[in-house]
Amino acid sequence: MPATPAPPEAPVPAPAGAADPWGRAALQGRLAAIRPGLRVECLRETDSTSTRLLERARAGDLGPGLLVAEHQTAGRGRLGRPWFGDAAAAGDPPALTFSLGLVLAPADWSGLSLAVGVALAEALGPAVRLKWPNDLWLHGADGRGRKLGGVLIETLPPPDGGAARPVVVGIGLNLDAPAARPGLDQPVAGWREVEPGAHAPALLARVAPPLLDALAAFEAQGFAAFAARYAARDALRGLAVRSSDPVAPEGEALGVDARGALRLRLPDGGERLIVSGEVSVRPC
Repeated sequence: MPATPAPPEAPVPAPAGAADPWGRAALQGRLAAIRPGLRVECLRETDSTSTRLLERARAGDLGPGLLVAEHQTAGRGRLGRPWFGDAAAAGDPPALTFSLGLVLAPADWSGLSLAVGVALAEALGPAVRLKWPNDLWLHGADGRGRKLGGVLIETLPPPDGGAARPVVVGIGLNLDAPAARPGLDQPVAGWREVEPGAHAPALLARVAPPLLDALAAFEAQGFAAFAARYAARDALRGLAVRSSDPVAPEGEALGVDARGALRLRLPDGGERLIVSGEVSVRPC
């Protein structure tokens, strides 16, 4: 007989009666003022906050919601990569991991991950730059960047065949740089290098409202509302980069076009547009 599939890992809520370390009620009030009806839920541990919200949307729960967890056991990033995070001490997670689920109907979805990155970087400050298409980098005095966090956008088909579709925006921001391990193939950073006393609840309260504002602006105006702001924080522009695109394995990053595609100048002088989701791009 075929093996019975293991049931999904159950989320672990905060202990009953415990103090509200995330300031859930206050945060929910702030976010519901931007997106009426939005709910905030805080978990001690889950497999993946994005997986949980996608499951709810597939089951017909399409109300806006923010789900944050102190620790994810199966967090994931772009192109199926795992999200690396160390185990959390109670009440003091080494990373901020949360997902925001809602229904949007922009005229063009192109550039959404870049718009989310702009909102996060602007909320954090000038030390944070954006590495196309979905990474946040902490830049040092030497001008080199290390990965501070990432964005994962996942959408579902429109439930009624219309233009609006459920989207889950997953965010991971390191408070402490993850320990070295197999598969962690790039330099990493933690926000406590900038703010030594930083804690996840305060960081969530700092980034979530501008993120929600940005999603509303993107729905109304698309990437055009963010293009100039992205250019101001573009970590790759002017750098020689390598790409996994076989047609354009290397070149010079020229910034992004009006829809958020990466412009790459090829060694022969030609130019190629690389669409988010097709390739991974790293500086040489």
